[in-house]
Amino acid sequence: MKVILIVVGKTDQKYLEEGIGKYVKRIPHYIPFEMRIIPDIKNTKNLSVNEQKDREGKTILNGINNSDHLILLDEKGKDFKSTEFAAFMQKKMNAGLKNLVFLIGGPYGFSPDVYARANGKISLSKMTFSHQLVRILFVEQLYRAMTIIKGEPYHHE
Repeated sequence: MKVILIVVGKTDQKYLEEGIGKYVKRIPHYIPFEMRIIPDIKNTKNLSVNEQKDREGKTILNGINNSDHLILLDEKGKDFKSTEFAAFMQKKMNAGLKNLVFLIGGPYGFSPDVYARANGKISLSKMTFSHQLVRILFVEQLYRAMTIIKGEPYHHE
């Protein structure tokens, strides 16, 4: 199984880029991994929030295969402890999925079409974080999950 993380827009803070890069380099030691960046929508001044989400949604859905298992990172998603997320990942790996795709939306969230296509939703916290900060939180948790699965000492209970 390959894990694909799709994000909307570039990370524009150097400290976040460095942190994300640290985990993006580590994850492939455990599982095939790819991070895809969907470009920000241009000329948004004349677009409503819903129009922006719809445009982002179309771009996102064009890059997802019908066979991909899509999980949205969404504040209304299922909460996991790190060990529970590791068990979730192990279950997905055992299911024989080709691609497990996680999606971090733009600043306004997801379009109705993206919600309709999703196979599930995960929340990283009940708090709201910037869509750029969520990237580092997620890749760290994915790395942590892989070390838990392998029985390595990164995670402490």
